[in-house]
Amino acid sequence: MKRENKRTGVFTRRALLVGGAQIAALGALGAKLYQVQVVEGARYSTLAETNRISARLIAPPRGRLLDRFGNVVAGNKLNWRALLIAEQTGDVDATLDNFAQIVELADHDRARIERELRRHRRFIPLTVREFLSWNDMAAIETNAPDLPGIVVDVGTTRIYPLGPSLAHIVGYVAPPNEADVAEDTMFALPGMRIGRAGVEKFHDVNLRGHAGAVQLEVNAVGRVIRELDRQEGTQGHDIQLTIDTGLQKAVLDRLGDESASAVVMDARNGEVLAMSTNPSFDPSLFNSGVSQAQWLEWTKNKKAPLINKAASGLYAPGSTFKMVVAMAGLEARAISPYDSVQCPGYLDFGDRRFHCWSKYGHGSMNLRDGLKNSCDVYFFEVARRTGIDRIAAMANRFGLATKLDIELPGTRTGFMPTREWRMKQGKAWNIGDTIVSGIGQGYMQLTPLSLATMVSRIATGRAVQPHLTRSVSGVLQKGAKAEDWPLIGVADKSLHAIREGMWAVVNEAGGSGPLARLDMPGIQLAGKTGSAQVRNVSREQRENGYKSDNLAWELRPNALFVAYAPYDNPRYAMALVVEHGNAGAAAAAPLARDIMTDVLNRDPAGRREGSQQVASVTVPMPPGLGKNQ
Repeated sequence: MKRENKRTGVFTRRALLVGGAQIAALGALGAKLYQVQVVEGARYSTLAETNRISARLIAPPRGRLLDRFGNVVAGNKLNWRALLIAEQTGDVDATLDNFAQIVELADHDRARIERELRRHRRFIPLTVREFLSWNDMAAIETNAPDLPGIVVDVGTTRIYPLGPSLAHIVGYVAPPNEADVAEDTMFALPGMRIGRAGVEKFHDVNLRGHAGAVQLEVNAVGRVIRELDRQEGTQGHDIQLTIDTGLQKAVLDRLGDESASAVVMDARNGEVLAMSTNPSFDPSLFNSGVSQAQWLEWTKNKKAPLINKAASGLYAPGSTFKMVVAMAGLEARAISPYDSVQCPGYLDFGDRRFHCWSKYGHGSMNLRDGLKNSCDVYFFEVARRTGIDRIAAMANRFGLATKLDIELPGTRTGFMPTREWRMKQGKAWNIGDTIVSGIGQGYMQLTPLSLATMVSRIATGRAVQPHLTRSVSGVLQKGAKAEDWPLIGVADKSLHAIREGMWAVVNEAGGSGPLARLDMPGIQLAGKTGSAQVRNVSREQRENGYKSDNLAWELRPNALFVAYAPYDNPRYAMALVVEHGNAGAAAAAPLARDIMTDVLNRDPAGRREGSQQVASVTVPMPPGLGKNQ
């Protein structure tokens, strides 16, 4: 009996130990289940959902650029592309090797992907190939099990419907670089582009928009099953420009094969209606990548197609600068409109002889005649009496060699010499330098845009600033009205004298610019010719019958013309430069006539948005001018 009781006690203790162990194990298991399901349930649910759902940011559509009538000049189109999500593949190199066997992958694309893998986190999608065809997409989807981490996605790409016609104004976009991504991680998203030139660059922040997101259901190998949710990004602001695309193309057509630039402005408010540079380039090439061969072709072209000559080209203004010299002389009371200067064909000062363009001279010249005949000797003398510092100050007042608030990065201010500038170089300013400045030669360098601004200010008497932005997201910008701009601050009688001389240049018998005369009843144009040498001409060359026509193209003078119309009610101003065109009267004046005729017929500043007709303009002739026609 005692032995039986002992065995029962041992069994009971063992049962208790086993039962206790089981209870402890069940308790631990219960505690773990509680920890997993209750305490950390949300976390594990998220992890499970993450394995099933792939969430990705999507680049926002870029805002559009429109012309003044609502025509798209920079827009977007769908772009099918292959993306790589590195964290979804164990071997990126193997995935890319497999991809290259299905869709061609160039060496430079492979190198780009490797650079981006080092720069970005592994969950950020990287672009492998853009602009996929339907067959490319089908092949990728069919071979999805062999391409872990590769997904086909749709985004947008930038398009420029007018191509080279507006390239220098609109600019172009390009993929972000490492510095851009460091500034804003949104730039790492596939399809993001940054404005690199022109209005695309100036308004880049307004055009970018805000990123969206998409949730995709995927299977175990990462293949997309379906799209669960999509929140589109917020598109960037639409920017409406002041440009008339119809006029822009017409100006370029008229320039033909010339290496030239032209600017047409609304003289009342500074809106740039056309800014044409010839030759040009296709901005869309920068979006997909410029080949080395194309880049070499552009850079070796002596007519420099990549340069916006209208805003960044620097030229001696030649005789188109004479209005500023005359204005400085009038305001300083160094001359009056009726003072006469004798022109025998040259001016001797000290041991130097300064030649007029007419070797036979013009005889007695006052201000009106001096402008009409473009007499160099008259303006030699006006400059000598006025002084370079007064001339430079007046040039700045009329928008020359000073910063213009236009929305084009890279716009150059030009250069206007002064005594102070010369002294800083450790040299003295010579009176001879002042004399040659009187005809727009010497050290000064100006842009066609600044010359168009000068003419606008002469025509209206207001300190207008050229600008390209008409509205942002439909909100009209300041500067659209003439009263937004202050008066220039010079005497009306001085402006009147200059305008009268510019009218005589074109419309009076014997003027230097008769080829610019308009063939439009009741409408007249006021303008000024200009020819600017690009090399010195010695006295010996002049005496031996020097003719610039015999020189190589790049050594010939530049031809210029500036104008505004209608004369009695100024609305449009323009400046035109034909590189190495020789004489402004022969090469530039006829072009200016045709361009201004088209401007007046179109009347872009007077048309409403959405209007497509080309209007006919009838303006009454100013009293007393008909007899001089």
